[in-house]
Amino acid sequence: MIHSTAVISNKARLGNNVTVGPFCYVGDDVVIGDDCELLSHVVIKGPTTIGKRNRFFQFCSIGEECQDKKYAGEKTTLEIGDDNVFRETCTVHRGTIQDEGVTRIGSRNLLMINAHVAHDCVIGNDCILANNVSLAGHVHLGDFVIFGGGSAIHQFGKVGDHAFVGAGAIVLRDVPSFVMVNGHKHVAAGINSEGLRRRGFTSEEIMAIKRAYRVIYRDNNTIEEAIVKLAEAAEKFAAVQTLVNFLKSAERGIIR
Repeated sequence: MIHSTAVISNKARLGNNVTVGPFCYVGDDVVIGDDCELLSHVVIKGPTTIGKRNRFFQFCSIGEECQDKKYAGEKTTLEIGDDNVFRETCTVHRGTIQDEGVTRIGSRNLLMINAHVAHDCVIGNDCILANNVSLAGHVHLGDFVIFGGGSAIHQFGKVGDHAFVGAGAIVLRDVPSFVMVNGHKHVAAGINSEGLRRRGFTSEEIMAIKRAYRVIYRDNNTIEEAIVKLAEAAEKFAAVQTLVNFLKSAERGIIR
């Protein structure tokens, strides 16, 4: 269904059963997959490619030019997967040529009211950004990452799989996989064990992650020393290997 007040470019492509509500705008070079829904007052600009069954609530701004002052009108892109929900006033910007030229959002993510995803961000699958979360440019999130309300992360920051950032946190360094960040003190505060249980991790796996956390955070090891000491556990537990891989990729240092 296309509402009579919607404006859709003749250079846009819409899939089957797409709903475009009142006062929406769909610009040039926008591709929207089957069964997507734009409720009302949604603006989508291109080049942007959107998968299937995504929902955009009122006043979302998707695929707009970025706020980087180096941006000079280059043709950059936004890619969105399937089954995502973008709540009211979410903003997602396209990439820049200073990176790969693309902002990417995976599938089954929930972006709550007023969440902002800046240029060149890469978001995995099954993530939650609560109200007023801000991701600066070039931020990478793994899968099953949760950001509490009002939290933010510095540009080029990385957050590993299953990490949890508490409400109000200002994250200036990378957050390893499985780690929880205290929203008030902005420091590591254990692992996201409850989230891991909900996602089917066994007690043995969770205990292995807790031991790995102790090696990194409680035993006064450097990252390099921790990687060496976790090598044996990483061979036995894939989750620990995931954590080790993140430590090896951390470029800003990890949050302590």
